[in-house]
Formats: sequence, structure tokens, C-alpha cells
Amino acid sequence: MAEERLRDDGQEVTPHNRASNRWLIWIGALILVFLIGFVPMWLSNRQLNRSLQEKDKENRRARIQNVLASAAIYARRGEYETARQNTSSFFTEISQELDKGESSILTEQERLGLNTVMAERDEMITLLSRNDPAAGERLSNVFVEYSNVTRGK
Repeated sequence: MAEERLRDDGQEVTPHNRASNRWLIWIGALILVFLIGFVPMWLSNRQLNRSLQEKDKENRRARIQNVLASAAIYARRGEYETARQNTSSFFTEISQELDKGESSILTEQERLGLNTVMAERDEMITLLSRNDPAAGERLSNVFVEYSNVTRGK
């Protein structure tokens, strides 16, 4: 019993209790070291994910606009089938974005403004399938209208 001691509160302190306390201190220190490394990386990852999502939205918006611009160029060059396919892709992508609601890449104001652009869908597809030269001018007007709506004008 020479190795046993009493603490101030009257409980015995044995070598077994000391070893348990050391293990608890080591485990606590390891957890603290882990958190010191993990938390900054987690915060950095969250910030990078937000930035990536914003860039993805910008990229998607640019791709949609490029599809419409390509359709207008093809229509002016007389390549009506390619223009029709691009126009159809543009309207399909816009329709999908309008259906997404709040999770869309479009703002509420843009969604409201694009309803007028969407109203021209059937007429544009028909003009292009008939190889009508007026389709190029009309697609250019749709492009300008789309650009104005998405830029907030």
C-alpha cells in the first residue's frame, strides 16, 4: 500500500488511475490536434464549393446564351436544320431552368421576363423547319431579348 495515495477529496490514487488519466489526456490531445487541422480545411472546402457552384451557374448561363447565338448565326448562313436543332436545345434548356424554380440559375425577375421569349418557341421552330430566311432576323431579335432579360435591362 506504499504506492497508494489519497487525494485532497479523500479518494485513493492508484497507478491504474494515473494510467487511465494519462490515456484520457492523450485522447483529448489527439482529438484537439485533429480538430485544429480539420476545421480550417472544412471551412476552406465549404468556401471553395460555394465558389464552384457560382462558377458552374455562370458557365451554364454562358452555354445557354451561346447555343442561341449559334442558332442565329446558322440561320443567317442558311443552315436551317442546324439552327433549328440549336434553337430547340435553347428552348429546352430554358424550359428546364424555368421548371426548377428557386434552384434555377435564373433569378425570379429573369424567369418572369423569359416567358415572353418562350412564347416565340413554336413559331421559331416552324420558321426554321420551313427554311424561311426571316428566321435569322427573328432569332437575332430573340437573342437580343434574351440578353436584355438576363442582364436585367
